[in-house]
Amino acid sequence: MDKYHHTQQLLDRLETVMREADIWEGESPDPSALASSEPFAIDTLSCSQWLQWIFIPQMKQLVALNAPLPIHFEISPYVEEAMKGQSDNTAVYRVTRNFDHLFRAK
Repeated sequence: MDKYHHTQQLLDRLETVMREADIWEGESPDPSALASSEPFAIDTLSCSQWLQWIFIPQMKQLVALNAPLPIHFEISPYVEEAMKGQSDNTAVYRVTRNFDHLFRAK
């Protein structure tokens, strides 16, 4: 399977597990919150909001355009730290670790 197809599968899986964990939101945050220049929009968004409203759409756009995908990429340490203490998000962690593994692969 090529990297673009694998990426799309992981994006679909991430959305699914976020919905199952009831952390998928129905309404977008304020546009100013989405315009943050901080890594992971940490100053304006929760981790799940960043995944839903920034990470997933940007990655889907890269896949759709067949644009270069990230390399030397890790999001799972942030996700695990930001979501610790919340309800069981094991499935979310698993998917983000799979992204990290995919984008470290040669």
